[in-house]
Amino acid sequence: MTGLMPLFWLVDQLIGLYLWAVILAAVASTLASFNVLDTRNRVVWTILDFLYRLTEPALRPIRNLLPNFGGIDISPIVLLLILQALRMLLRILAESIGVYY
Repeated sequence: MTGLMPLFWLVDQLIGLYLWAVILAAVASTLASFNVLDTRNRVVWTILDFLYRLTEPALRPIRNLLPNFGGIDISPIVLLLILQALRMLLRILAESIGVYY
């Protein structure tokens, strides 16, 4: 079963990178909404657009399921919890078939 170890490691690392992308997108969005980040700056806009395009497909269905909290968006928190649960399930699955990474 050691042939599956790189696959489990890769999936775990990709989930970890996506976790950071969600955190960065949430922080950057908050900073942009308070005008701390100048969205007229081309570099800032490009980074925000990249993070938006990367995270929005996962956040949109969560936003559709959540009730309206009046301007407070908790969908990144829900997505972070789902991703962490997915990582935990991945580790349990890997250990159940004898793969330790």
